[in-house]
Amino acid sequence: MARDDYFADYIIDQLGDLPDIDCRAMFGGHGIYQEEIFFGIVAKGHLYFKTNAHSAALYRRSRMKPFRPNAKQTLKNYYEVPVEVLEDRDQLAEWARRAIAVARESSYRRR
Repeated sequence: MARDDYFADYIIDQLGDLPDIDCRAMFGGHGIYQEEIFFGIVAKGHLYFKTNAHSAALYRRSRMKPFRPNAKQTLKNYYEVPVEVLEDRDQLAEWARRAIAVARESSYRRR
């Protein structure tokens, strides 16, 4: 089992109080979903949550960076979750709920 597989399992365990959370392998990492809403990425031992202009500021205040799948690409709508948040189930659930709301809103706007 790859390192990201273990980390993804840890994240799913930490988010165990939220309903319908699922993890799916994708592009060498994992996508984190609630039902069919894609709101998180596990890649190279890091967790990234979906953000918008408002919520991204919270991540930047914690000095977190956006997701860079490669040297030529940066996804500025996914930011790394701080370690202290990862280790606190309640706080991680709160941040996940915010990311889910952003992802849900984004999904509705695309329709």
